Amino acid sequence: MSFEEKHKKGYELLHEKDLDKSLDIARDLQRINPDAAEGYTLEAEVMQNLSQWKPSIDSLNDAIEKDGQNGRLYNLRGYAYLNSDQLEKAQADFHKAIELEDLPSAHRHLVLYKLMSGDGKAAIEYLLDRIKTDPRDVENWILMGDLMKKGGHDAKAASYYEQALKMDPENEYVKKQLE
Repeated sequence: MSFEEKHKKGYELLHEKDLDKSLDIARDLQRINPDAAEGYTLEAEVMQNLSQWKPSIDSLNDAIEKDGQNGRLYNLRGYAYLNSDQLEKAQADFHKAIELEDLPSAHRHLVLYKLMSGDGKAAIEYLLDRIKTDPRDVENWILMGDLMKKGGHDAKAASYYEQALKMDPENEYVKKQLE
């Protein structure tokens, strides 16, 4: 099996939640090509699935050392920092991910950072700006619906969820929120 095939198989196993086998493949990829970021990235994602944030950060540090211009790596590490209550490091990584690749998920993570930093107003303003900037990103509409719902604004939440459902009619999460 080639490096690329193993890499693909590792992610298939990750998505199937066969984390032990996925981790075995990640470490095999690291042995095959220690200069490639892929094995370290896969290992980091397995660790995130296990809520093991420090090992995930360590693996992402290795991956970033090998591929320092990959915004996805900074976004993943920022998410691990966020879950480790290292908020300033998380913020810096989300900004770097946005600078490198303008990743929609990094923008959403930045909203979470703002919420966790206690600035709900800035989080909502930022998310509203993201909805205006990229109105077809259904995840922004869902996140805004979630924020409105948590704030006790059920009618506003429903309007955001309804818009998300128009864009993604099969989204089970949104359907459940509207019940």
